[in-house]
Amino acid sequence: MGGRGTATGGHEQAVGQSTAAGQRHVGGRARGIVGHADGPEEQAYYRPLWIEEPARRRRLPDPVRTSAVRAVLIIAVTLIQAVTAFLSTLAESWLAFPMVLSSVASTVVATWAALDVWVTRQVWNQRNGVVSEPSSTARTLRRERRRARRQARATERAQERIRRQGGTGRLSHP
Repeated sequence: MGGRGTATGGHEQAVGQSTAAGQRHVGGRARGIVGHADGPEEQAYYRPLWIEEPARRRRLPDPVRTSAVRAVLIIAVTLIQAVTAFLSTLAESWLAFPMVLSSVASTVVATWAALDVWVTRQVWNQRNGVVSEPSSTARTLRRERRRARRQARATERAQERIRRQGGTGRLSHP
């Protein structure tokens, strides 16, 4: 038996920050100590498998991510075809010639898919305001939205000022 009520042959280890008061790790699992009238009793406590951390970078926009996944799949198939063509050529198989032709065609398609990712990303940036060039349409839209928000805030402040004054100074107020 292991010491202090551990499981048979259990291995007890201290873990730095993850071990809270009243817990210890036994046999790879965290155990919590629960007090009862007849003495402390151990109860299994399972830690989560992972802890969520905030992302370091923002997620790719949906159209860009879709085209990137498509490009990766096409490039993977192209590489498989190229390896198959190479091995078929070494083995002097009848499959070598069709595989070389399909590899050439797949290379063209893979290049097109990679360009599609780049173009999709540029279009998304242009439409959604990441690019801040003076000619950017997104910049003009942002400027208009800011101007409208400023105007709305100024109107709200003026209305609040009139309410605070209790209507004094207005000609139409009785």
